[in-house]
Amino acid sequence: MEQRVQMVSDGILLEGLLDRRSEEKGMVITHPHPLYGGDMHNSVVELIKRAATDQGFTTLRFNFRGAGRSQGDFDEGVGEQRDLLAALSYLKEIGVKKTILAGYSFGAWVIATCFRGKRIPSERVMLIAPPIDFLEFGDDLKIPGLALVLCGDRDGFADSRDVKRLAGLWNPEAAVTILPGADHFFSGTMDSLKREVTRSVLSLFHPAPDGGC
Repeated sequence: MEQRVQMVSDGILLEGLLDRRSEEKGMVITHPHPLYGGDMHNSVVELIKRAATDQGFTTLRFNFRGAGRSQGDFDEGVGEQRDLLAALSYLKEIGVKKTILAGYSFGAWVIATCFRGKRIPSERVMLIAPPIDFLEFGDDLKIPGLALVLCGDRDGFADSRDVKRLAGLWNPEAAVTILPGADHFFSGTMDSLKREVTRSVLSLFHPAPDGGC
């Protein structure tokens, strides 16, 4: 059962939903672009959450600053990185020992760009539909612990061929899954998406080398 929680980032309150299942393994899930209606209630975010809790994970999904009832204003991804770190710190403070990061669309970009210059306490990373044709990721980005990059072969914001190429640069050990017939919003392919995410959740929770954000 999810409960409403609050976290502090840069002195502002962020709202989140916590489903506490385990102290051993947790997942922080980040949502699509708030200026285009994205928030923690997005259907893909909810799908990732269900796939994780079905496997006994504690999950925390939250609204970036300016989204939903979270205070503050959209900050072009800069403040949102600090929001992500606040969510990770929250799980650590309540006793969750190891955490997977799972981001969808804009949320995937926030996670990825957080690996420039900071440290991030995450064991594994999943990027769902990273919008590489809409937001700048960069060829020089390195993501220790990146285990899965998933997108559709009809994604108008992420050409699957470029996703494969970039994922190999971000982390050569990352698995890349291209979902046939799926667009950026996984319209009509949510069942296939849940199967892939569930399979990944089952296999991902192994310690990753230290490094990153």
